[in-house]
Amino acid sequence: MANIKSAKKRVRLAEEDRKRNKGIKTRIKNITRKLKEEKDPKKKEELLKLAYSVVDKAVKKKVIHRNTAARKKAQFTRLVKAK
Repeated sequence: MANIKSAKKRVRLAEEDRKRNKGIKTRIKNITRKLKEEKDPKKKEELLKLAYSVVDKAVKKKVIHRNTAARKKAQFTRLVKAK
């Protein structure tokens, strides 16, 4: 355990960041799952917009790398374009 005051603060902040990041990553996984399961093309288009938004927000908050986001967005598009 950290002894120095600033080190204790960093531990506390790192834990807060970890929880926030985990929530954002979980949201990305959930939207991906919904996109895969959805059958209706119109709903898929709506979910695609939402998925793009969620991924872009994750990049903005530096939870995921921009290249990872680009790859995920390409995967989402392929899911929607497929039958």
